[in-house]
Amino acid sequence: MEKLKIGILATGPMAHTMADTLMMMEEVKLEAVGSRTQEKASLFAEQYGIAKAYGSYEQLVSDPEVDLVYVVSPHSHHYEHSMLALKHGKNVLCEKAFAVNYKQAKQMTDYARENNLMITEAHWVRYMPMTKRLKEVIASGIIGEITTVTANLSYVIYQNPRIVEPLLAGGALLDVGVYP
Repeated sequence: MEKLKIGILATGPMAHTMADTLMMMEEVKLEAVGSRTQEKASLFAEQYGIAKAYGSYEQLVSDPEVDLVYVVSPHSHHYEHSMLALKHGKNVLCEKAFAVNYKQAKQMTDYARENNLMITEAHWVRYMPMTKRLKEVIASGIIGEITTVTANLSYVIYQNPRIVEPLLAGGALLDVGVYP
């Protein structure tokens, strides 16, 4: 069986988490990594034994050996980077939050569908047994009709630009609002 060759677009903390996971999977190969600088790409590639390190995202998505691009840039750039990969004929696994609004999400999914490509959000909770069971309980009606959901979450965010910087499209809703 031929391995799925993955390119990682961006080298932040979640890229490391995904690379650690992919290294344990026999079905995939970390083919390439792209960053805004050659130095960051090279350091990441060296750490994970990736043969190709690109100093631009354009170079990464232009690599003919890459089958799928894992987009792990800040939320504010998911649309731009996912579309870049799609327009180069790459399938895309985009980190959450998938997009900053409905219009962007629709454009990405429409483009993928029209060009026979796959795009999906890297949303691990969706595939957990707990999520399936929760859907079954709700569908059964045993707890009645759900009309309101209230949730609280608290953690230190003041030092995390991804969460507090408006230009990065952060905030609690995009960070944790995607979870069921």
